[in-house]
Amino acid sequence: MNDYKYVVVPKKFEAFKKVNEYQTSTLVKYLFNGKGFNVVYDDALPLDLRANRCLGLMADLLDDSSMFTTKVMVSLTDCNGVEVYKTMQGMSKEKEYKTSYFEAIREAMRSFNGVDYTYTGEDVNNESITVSFKNDVKTVQEPNTKDVEVAKKTQEIVKAKEPVKSVTVKEEATEDTQLYKNNEPVTSTITKVEKEKPAFKKLQPNLSKIKDILYAQTTENGYQLVDSTPKIRMQLLKSSADNVFMAKTDDKNGMVYQKDGKWIFEYYDNNTLIQEELEIKF
Repeated sequence: MNDYKYVVVPKKFEAFKKVNEYQTSTLVKYLFNGKGFNVVYDDALPLDLRANRCLGLMADLLDDSSMFTTKVMVSLTDCNGVEVYKTMQGMSKEKEYKTSYFEAIREAMRSFNGVDYTYTGEDVNNESITVSFKNDVKTVQEPNTKDVEVAKKTQEIVKAKEPVKSVTVKEEATEDTQLYKNNEPVTSTITKVEKEKPAFKKLQPNLSKIKDILYAQTTENGYQLVDSTPKIRMQLLKSSADNVFMAKTDDKNGMVYQKDGKWIFEYYDNNTLIQEELEIKF
C-alpha cells in the first residue's frame, strides 16, 4: 500500500441508503487518519488525485450483518477495481445500530495495527520538466518610445473630452440650517406650511324610541326579543362586555347596549348612525 498516496472514503457506502449513515464514513476516515494514511472524502479530491485516480485507494465497507449480529470488513481497491487489501471481519451484538457498527468497524480496523504505511511513490507535482526552445526563438520588437508617448497623450485627451457626470444635491433650507451672524440667528424667510388636517364629519345619531314593549326570552347564545303578538323582533347575541349585545333584526344589524339605565339599539342606515331606545322586559 506504500505505492498509494491517498485513501478515498465515500460519503455514502454502498451498503447503506443514506449519506454517512450511522456516521460510518466519518468513523472510517477518522480511523484511517489515525493509522497514518492521507485520507480524503470522494467529493473533495486534491488536484493530483483528480488528474490521476490511480494515486489513491478506494475504501469500502463490506456489510455481512445478520438480524442479531453486525459483521463488517473494510476493503481497499485500486483505480482498476482490484482489491489491494481487506481487513478481518469485525463483529458486534449491540442492539443499537450506531453503537453496533462503531464497535464492528473498530474491530475490523485493528488489521492495520501491524501495517507500517509510508508513501514511497513519486510525487508528480515535484517532477522537474525541462523544455528546450532551441531553433525556436522568436524576435520581439520593442515598441518605439515616441509611439508610446503619443499613445499616452491620446488617451489623456480622450479622457479629458469625456463628459463628467455631475450630481446636483439640492438641500432644502430649514430654520436649523440658517447661518448665524454675531451669534445671532438670521431671521428665517422660510414659510412653514401646515398640512391641512382632514376634516372628519361628526356623526349625529338619530335617536328615536320604539314604543312596543319587547320581552326577552333566553336562547343558547343570548336572548330573543318578542312583542305581545308574540313575534320575534330581534336576536341578541352575547359579547365579551356586560350589557352589550350584537343585535340582528330582519333587515338591520347593529348592537344593543345599556346606557343611563336605558337600552339603546344602534345601527347604520345609509351611512347615518341611528339610535333607537328599546323598552325590554327581562
